[in-house]
Parts: sequence; C-alpha cells; structure tokens
Amino acid sequence: MSGVAVVTGGAGGLGQAFMRQLLADGWRVVLVDLPGALQALQPESDRVEQFACDLTDEDAVASVCTEISARHPALDLVIHNAGVTQIGLFDDTTLASQRLVMDINYFGSVRMAAGLLKAVRAGRGTHLAVSSVAGFAPLYKRTAYAASKHALNGFFSSLASEEAQHGVKVVIAAPSFVATNPGRLDAGEDGIGRPGAATDGFDEMSPDHAAGIILSGWRRGKSFIPVGRVASLGWRINRLSPRLYSWLMMRKIRRN
Repeated sequence: MSGVAVVTGGAGGLGQAFMRQLLADGWRVVLVDLPGALQALQPESDRVEQFACDLTDEDAVASVCTEISARHPALDLVIHNAGVTQIGLFDDTTLASQRLVMDINYFGSVRMAAGLLKAVRAGRGTHLAVSSVAGFAPLYKRTAYAASKHALNGFFSSLASEEAQHGVKVVIAAPSFVATNPGRLDAGEDGIGRPGAATDGFDEMSPDHAAGIILSGWRRGKSFIPVGRVASLGWRINRLSPRLYSWLMMRKIRRN
C-alpha cells in the first residue's frame, strides 16, 4: 500500500520517523512544520515535499492546505502529529500558557483537518491523530497538555462518525512517552517545551519504534492505538477503574 501522506510536525523526531517508514513503503510524504525546523532538514528523497507553516496562524494554515490540496487533490493519510508539551503545576502556570498549548495541540490539528477535509474525502483516506496517554487519563503536572489531548480525542472520535459516510477513517494513537528530544526540553517560564523531552517520562521508546507501532495499528484497521506497554495497561485500567488508575499514578509520583 502506498499513496500520499501529510505529516504535521514533520521535522520533529516522530514526524521524521513516520516519513522514513512511509518512504520505505513507496509513499510520497508532505511535511508541514515551522520554517526554522524545516530548514534544518537534509533532503531525504524527491518524494518528500515541505511546507512551512505556523499552525496557530489560521490564514497561513488555510493557505498551505489550499496549496497541498491543489498539488494532491486526493490524500490517503494525514498524520496530525504537531504539538508541544507543558510541564508544571497549575498553580505555577498562566492562563496564557493554557491557551497557547490548546492553540497548538488542539486547534492546530482542527485547522489542518478542516483545510484538508475535501482532499481526504476524495482519497477515502485517514486522519491519524497522535494523542497521548494524557488524552484519556489524568497526568500529573500536565493540566494544559492533558486538556489539549482530551480535546483532540473528543474531536477526532466525533469526526469519525461524521466522515464515515465519505469513506474516511479516523484513527487515534496514544503513546506514553516517545523520546523525540531527550535532554532538550528548552522549556520557558510557562513550562512549554519540546515534545518528548520531559525528564519525568516513563515507558520511554524511540520515535522509530513508536511510529512502527502506530502505522502497523493503522494498517490493521485499528481505530485506537495505545502505544507502548504502559499506554496499553493504562488504557485498560482507566476504563475499568479510573480511581485505581489515579491511585497508581499518585503512588509512582510519591516514589519519585
């Protein structure tokens, strides 16, 4: 199976892992990321296209989506991968930082989904959203991040019911911790930093490993893909007993 895939956050560790694995299967890959991030990339293949865009800029996203759709009127896969982390107690963060995380992690994906909606329908393709364990369960010192991922899950799970009539599939992947930027958090005073750079990560896996699990789950027709042992276990425990999940999380925090 091959086709045309769009990957947001395409210059990051997980975005590049998706690109490599799709290229190996004969796909054409369209990377979307910030200008500076794309400039740092080395050309991988003539089957890779790059579009610089800030996903918080509504007009810029609309323009990029129009250009992508003009070049590729039928899209087979859109991987909504762009995002940031935010680490800190709610008492130490600001409402501005809460809004920014939501604007990047949630509204960025919504803008891309809206701009590419018709092209994905034309290709009877798939929207694949990279969420997190924090998208279905509470996570310590991650109020803004968890809120954005919960919103992402709600949006895409609801979009699935609307787009099914157009032959479009929607998939949500929920990794625990993908080490895309180990030791490079670079967080500001608001706690916002690079994804996959947290020092308190758990069940750590490489971007290539995570991308492999996600793409394999998508190819096997899964609509929800827990990525990693902790994510799979957390998903089951939280569904059966949210109280037990919270107790286990707090016990781990106390140990650390």
